[in-house]
Amino acid sequence: QGQLQESGPGLVKPSQTISLTCTVSDVSITANDYWWGWIRQPPGKGLEYIGYMIYSGSTFYSPSLESRTSISRDTSKNQFTLQLRDVTPEDTATYYCARIRTWAYDSWGQGTQVTVSS
Repeated sequence: QGQLQESGPGLVKPSQTISLTCTVSDVSITANDYWWGWIRQPPGKGLEYIGYMIYSGSTFYSPSLESRTSISRDTSKNQFTLQLRDVTPEDTATYYCARIRTWAYDSWGQGTQVTVSS
């Protein structure tokens, strides 16, 4: 099992940016066996794919969120981050980071609740 931990503010105001960090503790995020993703689950709804980063640093995003989303990394800290800009209450969700291997999520963080409200 992997070790991933999300961190970031639990409350964000509308039009601001959600910034979350995932700290990976058991494997290098530059290892070419793994990719690294973000997923969210709004209250009462299913899981929604946000995007992912491969070992080279290239990123891929959900078309519905691409214009507002950035995924980056700090290899010195073995962390990758999510920024979701210009948020609305519809972006309220539990946000998860996850490890991807062979096109499947094989390890998840515990999730962090983010509420968008004024």
